[in-house]
Amino acid sequence: MELKNKKINFLGDSITEGVGTSGPEHIYLNVIKSECGLAAARNYGISCTRIARQADEFEYGHPFCDRYKSMDDDADSIVIFGGTNDYGHGKAPIGTFEDRSEDTYYGAWHVLLRGLIEKYPKAAIVAMTPLHRQDEDTPSVGNGKPLKVYCDILKEVCEYYAVPVLDLYATSGIQPRVPILRDKYMPDGLHPSDEGNRRIASRLIGFLKAL
Repeated sequence: MELKNKKINFLGDSITEGVGTSGPEHIYLNVIKSECGLAAARNYGISCTRIARQADEFEYGHPFCDRYKSMDDDADSIVIFGGTNDYGHGKAPIGTFEDRSEDTYYGAWHVLLRGLIEKYPKAAIVAMTPLHRQDEDTPSVGNGKPLKVYCDILKEVCEYYAVPVLDLYATSGIQPRVPILRDKYMPDGLHPSDEGNRRIASRLIGFLKAL
């Protein structure tokens, strides 16, 4: 896919919002805009938000499976980057692949992807898995599962809709349990630094160009 002059909507959480960077110009989507000449890199990142609807959504913000409806309509591509908060502090059940409800993690992915396909039938829709994080093997609050389970569900549902997935969990080169990598890319063990965002941007540029 040619990126120059394209309009891309980035739907995400605190990482997309820019937490961990030293300024907006270092957020991965703005790096991509600068390097690739995007016409627009629209930031729909809101800290603490999850894919699935939660009982505490008014405390943490509306979920991805609802927020996508308010994004600008003229995007050439949609990038979804979420799931780490569903693991980190989400309490919605994981559910099953057959779910089509916003109230489970499986179901919310179905709702989100189907909704995006219907809203943007001509756009290139892609998803990115969560990055590794320092506490990724700690059982999740809501389901007692490690982060990798949430990544695998993301990939499973995206495969059903033939939505391409950039597997950052497997290919980002960012693993905060390795001290030298944590210092450079993710000092707090969760949010990527300026260098971490450049790494994400590099991976995503190559991925989008290959579509």
